[in-house]
Amino acid sequence: MSTQTMKAARWHAAKDIRVEETVIPTPNDDQVKIEVKFTGICGSDLHEYNHGPQLIPFDKPYLLNGHQGTTTLGHEFSGIVDQVGANVKGYKKGDRVVVEPIFRNPDSPFIESGEYNLSEPLGFVGLTSDGAFAKYVVVEDYMVHKIPDTMTFEQGAIVEPAAVAAYGIQQSGLKMGDTILISGAGPIGLLTVQVALAVGASQIFVSDLSEARLAKAKEIGATHTFDARDKDIPKKIKEMTGYGVDIFIDAAGVQASFDTGINSLRNGGTAVLVALFAKEVIHDALNQALREITVKGIIGYRNIFPQVIALINSGRLPVEKLVTSVIELDDIVEKGFEALIKSPTEVKILVEIK
Repeated sequence: MSTQTMKAARWHAAKDIRVEETVIPTPNDDQVKIEVKFTGICGSDLHEYNHGPQLIPFDKPYLLNGHQGTTTLGHEFSGIVDQVGANVKGYKKGDRVVVEPIFRNPDSPFIESGEYNLSEPLGFVGLTSDGAFAKYVVVEDYMVHKIPDTMTFEQGAIVEPAAVAAYGIQQSGLKMGDTILISGAGPIGLLTVQVALAVGASQIFVSDLSEARLAKAKEIGATHTFDARDKDIPKKIKEMTGYGVDIFIDAAGVQASFDTGINSLRNGGTAVLVALFAKEVIHDALNQALREITVKGIIGYRNIFPQVIALINSGRLPVEKLVTSVIELDDIVEKGFEALIKSPTEVKILVEIK
């Protein structure tokens, strides 16, 4: 590899990701250049591979940085600071770090209120800028978080999806002893199981179509699992809890999961929509009102990375148990994207960047 270029996994179009040479980026005054160690393949990466462009700016540039078109994917990653811009304080070459990849619009009123994940236009490293399926990546200084020497880079690469799960649980208001139903046992659903366990949920119900993923849910702490096609899930949950679950987390994002979850909630319960729904759902608003159910959507996370890093480092959030494969960048299409599409036994695939 020359000093001027590096290998990167670049999205060109749906079903067209190429590992090719690209220019090594240079940070501006407010940016940090990171040498990447491990990068996880996220569901949103998979959506771009299958059906993109979705969040990748294709018809017009992303407002905050002008990025458009062909994009190096990857936003769940860990690495080492390689270079910092002239205005960057608090970070230096050699720091072990992870990245919170949400862009913040400095002109948004949501920045001042601390609700930076609500600033528009919504953007993420690896979607609205070049990401971390490459040896080096450049990010905004406000995105960078140091990790302890006792945390592995593999664990660090899972901080970002774990933050989605932790934020969903935080926003649900789950308390010690509460009961919870999680629809979808993909990476976010399984991380939500781990967070619910760490917070002190008494019963954790999980539904999914895959037997392998339900077995993984049981292995990491779910108390009960259901085939998502079972029409009697709400009835069974009400028999086991007395009146329904306190919390429902939808990490599946389809009409069937939404209906099952709402019908499994106790009166006064809370539903949190973590999945990005591909289609509109039909919802009985009268039923919601009569039962005083809260239905809340979330996007990403905010103000939670330090707590997630601390939880993982303590051993109370053993995210490494969800890593099913570690692959090389050259194999990202076949052993990464295609494997996730074809094999329900795959949960979290990490790409080791060498």
